[in-house]
Amino acid sequence: MPSDSRPAVLREARADDAGPLTRLFLASRAAAMPYLARVHSDEATLAWLTHVVLPGTDVRVAELHEGGDVRIAGFLSLDGSELEHLYLDPGLRRRGIGSLLLAAAKEASPGGLTLYTFQRNTAARSFYEHHGFTPVAFDDGGRNEENEPDVRYRWAPGG
Repeated sequence: MPSDSRPAVLREARADDAGPLTRLFLASRAAAMPYLARVHSDEATLAWLTHVVLPGTDVRVAELHEGGDVRIAGFLSLDGSELEHLYLDPGLRRRGIGSLLLAAAKEASPGGLTLYTFQRNTAARSFYEHHGFTPVAFDDGGRNEENEPDVRYRWAPGG
């Protein structure tokens, strides 16, 4: 991280974030999971983020403010105690942004969190396990559009 960088700042998502969040979502998935089937077009993904995710869940955006520029670094989507999405700009991994977003999700759902991630996404699995999540169920992929085996994780405060 450059020495003049300030930490990421979290804010609530706005409707006009749909385009940048869609680009980040698509880029993050392509970089982290190149094996994953693309089941929707970019336009359909934008419509889903615009009309389903942003109005229907609690979406937090992580921004970096560097040299007068503002850059979206990542986002999360929380539906009650279900962490639906946590995605980072692929070029900004390992800078603490994912940990900052996950801490915000834990704060918003202090009684515990659950989430799904794909079994082959070993980086995500390691990240969540590092942050106290434990696997509680494994699925053959029949429950998701990509037909990719996944794993259910749960985090409870105090371990």
